[in-house]
Amino acid sequence: MTLAKRFVFAAVGILACGMAGAVLAEQPIWRHALSVIEAPKYEQGFEKFKYVNSAAPKGGTLNLSATGTFDSFNPVLDKGELAAGLAPRASRVTETLMKPSMDEVDAEYGLLAEAVAYPDDVSYAKFRLRTEAKWADGMPVTPEDVIFSFEKFKDLNPQYSIYYAHVVEAKKTGDREVTFTFDEKNNRELPMIVGQLDIVPKHWWTANGPDGKPRDISRTTLEPILGSGPYKIKSFRPGATIQYELRDDYWGKDLNVNIGYNNFATQTYTYFADLDVEFEAFRSGSIDFWAENSAMRWARSYDFPAVTDGRVKREVLDNSYKTSGVLVGFIANTRREIFKDLRVRKALNYAFDFEELNRTIFFDQYQRIDSYFYGSELASSGAPSGKELEILKSLGDAVPQEVLTAPYQNPVAGDGAKLRDNLRKALALLKEAGYEIQGGKMVQASSGKPLQFEILLNGPTIERVALPFADNLKKIGITASVRTVDAAQFANRVRTFDYDMVYNGWAQSLNPGNEQRNYWASQSVSREGAQNYAGISDPAIDKLIDQIIFAKDRETLIPTVKALDRLLLAGHYTLPTYTLRASRIAYWDKFARPELPEYSIGFPDIWWAKSP
Repeated sequence: MTLAKRFVFAAVGILACGMAGAVLAEQPIWRHALSVIEAPKYEQGFEKFKYVNSAAPKGGTLNLSATGTFDSFNPVLDKGELAAGLAPRASRVTETLMKPSMDEVDAEYGLLAEAVAYPDDVSYAKFRLRTEAKWADGMPVTPEDVIFSFEKFKDLNPQYSIYYAHVVEAKKTGDREVTFTFDEKNNRELPMIVGQLDIVPKHWWTANGPDGKPRDISRTTLEPILGSGPYKIKSFRPGATIQYELRDDYWGKDLNVNIGYNNFATQTYTYFADLDVEFEAFRSGSIDFWAENSAMRWARSYDFPAVTDGRVKREVLDNSYKTSGVLVGFIANTRREIFKDLRVRKALNYAFDFEELNRTIFFDQYQRIDSYFYGSELASSGAPSGKELEILKSLGDAVPQEVLTAPYQNPVAGDGAKLRDNLRKALALLKEAGYEIQGGKMVQASSGKPLQFEILLNGPTIERVALPFADNLKKIGITASVRTVDAAQFANRVRTFDYDMVYNGWAQSLNPGNEQRNYWASQSVSREGAQNYAGISDPAIDKLIDQIIFAKDRETLIPTVKALDRLLLAGHYTLPTYTLRASRIAYWDKFARPELPEYSIGFPDIWWAKSP
């Protein structure tokens, strides 16, 4: 079945039916898996995922790197700098109710939960925990842990409060059963996003710590946390290193969804303040694996002997990008007065010369982004037609006429003549918006206030992109200062929307849903920690988000997402930049791996050491 076919909502695997008699027919069936786009491929009782090596040896060390620093092991909070290896849904220490498959677009299978059930109207979902699921201290994982985790993530983390806004209650409904109630029906994604919830131990977080004082889950901590996952924190140096050790007593090591996973005996992250120093550590062999984010370094810096003689391998793999779309770029904060006028935002794109950058510093490795869902079947293209045009017309005057008749197109430069022509178009737009040149500066004609703003960056990598952009803006009298800050300051400023323009972006799955409210719904404009970086508040966009969430089938979803894409592009909230739809990786030849699954490179989860 292709992705363009209808939704199939995981009607797989009856494990139990609940009550008997007349009530039986009213009870939802228990399922071992969830999926929205296609039916799960693995049936109830499957032995293992097909892409793993069940005979992979356990042992060996994996040395990884991270940039910046860390000051917290608390995965619940959206504050502080969480240590590498503890991010929710990808943690070495904590686990989720369900676990995704790497060779399916969106299927999830039971991990802490052995089964899930929901009624036809999807008004609630209940999860049944495994009897064997245990915390590292031997205590069982309980419904109370699940409820505690849900409530704390929702109360203490703004992103989760938005993500789970329509999950109104978690309640114990059996010895091993938790029921999540939803305040809207037929939102087919809600059981899946609940299944992605990381579970933390209530008994540990509500007990006293080694200092004899009560632990506080609302605060950052550097006390190694207790988890149910395959690894534990073995040692660390605050802000510098953290080492994870594979647990011999891990409860789930023989579970079908875990066979062939978690093969390294230890995984160590070393932190670096400077990216160049970090890369030199990889070149010297101190770090085993490198995910490259610089086209120039990829083209010029891999001529050292270990690459030449084969001790370091290099690959470009597109697996992880097959199930996603993306937009990255310079995002204007429309909460700021200078960016409230669409014509000002649109004018800025004419000063960005992607073609020159791609030729001179990117070695023609990148593609220009022209969609909020770039690289996926959800990206709009050409002029709207059919169902997509119907949806746009139904929004009435909220949709600009040009959106109905023409595709979005980025300006094209690449040489002096084209850039000068683009800058003239920018000047015309700024004049329409009430600006003029006075003394070489672009100013608001009515007030004399200069058009100037700051571009906020997270590290030096994008400086080579932002500085030429700022130079081009200077040619039309606009002052754009480029400010690079450390990871902690960047995260705090983004969390509180304290920026004029920021370089950032959004990743998109092939099944957009509730997260769209977090990205660009009116309700997220003033909520700290939301990913509505641009401050978008548009009733037409809000309406399309709801239509996406409640789309009855894929034939409805795809044109609705494309319509949303067109409205976002028409708003010129983001100056789209570029992307490479593949992972550039380099690694020392110490590892082996199975044939990679279709939708992931599987590192480090299903790789193993050649000499444990």
